[in-house]
Amino acid sequence: MSTPAVVAIVGTSAAGVSAATTLRAEGYDGRVVLLGEEVVPPYDRPPLSKGYLAGTVAADDLNLRPEGFWTDRDIDLRLGSRVVALRPAEQSVALDDGSSVRADAVILTTGGRSRALRVPGAELDGVFGLRTRADSDALREWSADAEHAVVVGMGFIGAEVAATLRSRGLAVTIVEPLSTPLERVLGEQIGRVVGELHAEHGVEMIFGDGVVGFDGANGRVTEVATTSGRRLRADLVVVGVGMVPDTAVVTGTQVAVDNGILVDEYARTSVPNVYAAGDVANHAHPFYRRRLRTEHWTHAVDHGAVAARSVLGRGDPYSTIPWVWSDQYDLALQYAGMHTGWDRLAVRGDLTARDALAFYLRDGVPVAAVTLNRNREMRRAMAILRRGQAVDADLLADETIDLREFAT
Repeated sequence: MSTPAVVAIVGTSAAGVSAATTLRAEGYDGRVVLLGEEVVPPYDRPPLSKGYLAGTVAADDLNLRPEGFWTDRDIDLRLGSRVVALRPAEQSVALDDGSSVRADAVILTTGGRSRALRVPGAELDGVFGLRTRADSDALREWSADAEHAVVVGMGFIGAEVAATLRSRGLAVTIVEPLSTPLERVLGEQIGRVVGELHAEHGVEMIFGDGVVGFDGANGRVTEVATTSGRRLRADLVVVGVGMVPDTAVVTGTQVAVDNGILVDEYARTSVPNVYAAGDVANHAHPFYRRRLRTEHWTHAVDHGAVAARSVLGRGDPYSTIPWVWSDQYDLALQYAGMHTGWDRLAVRGDLTARDALAFYLRDGVPVAAVTLNRNREMRRAMAILRRGQAVDADLLADETIDLREFAT
């Protein structure tokens, strides 16, 4: 395999920055072009729903790399450059201004876009998604004069936004079709713990209900209509119902797409010299022996690095255990692993006090873990998940037994 003379990275996400940085760290001395649709330098997304939205984190503090980094490493960072087409046969990518960039190899790190609710009134001012820094800027500005907020969906984004808006003094109502917060990820038992936390901070939560439309006056949202017939006052609405992988750039090509861009364990797509990493990639995972599309910051960083090494012919199979964190009020929550169901929850600590480590087991094998204000224990928990062997659930829940005994 010959080393490409030019590598184009499409997307200034955490995955894109990781890919560019890894190329240079691995000694690649060819041309690296990093193309970003946004006009601001590459930034960190997790604070957008937390510290940045709250106004406690400045815009400059979001930057993934300091000023001068790109020049120092001879990375051609092009902001405000939207790639509209991938042209593998011509070894180039086309930009929206009519120009093109030569690319012997392309790494696609385009991430995703907020999933919109296709209901009447969704276009009203004051109805927000939250994916970009511009989204967070607009939401923060709008919330300064708002009193009542409705959050649609109580996954990680919805829960974090609710906590942040409460900290800004807004009355917050959440509409969630499932029976508890974060139910798909954490299950009902842990979900109830998160719900109790939000209730203590005055958040109204409506479960088992959905949204059928938004009403407004003078082009601004004023009410949310729910499936059950409720009418909720809303000076602003945040829709947090997931994201859609941004695969538009490969439309009309032979790059295979199915819930994201399909890649193998080396981040390679179905087209030679085209790679994909991060939220947009539906990747083969050797450890789980299935495909995953993971929307986590740590995944984006690790996967971007794998893609870069694959470009250089040095790739290792990507088999990192998924891991995500969430900060809500005084709760530091971490979740690791991947489950499609479990038959036992082994809890170390006290869920009611939100001081616990819990393992999800299936047929005696720990498949996922969650910590509540026990961040330091997650590394050992992940070692147990990586081992992938059955354990005695009662012993695993016994805090007198060191976790290291289950990881060896």
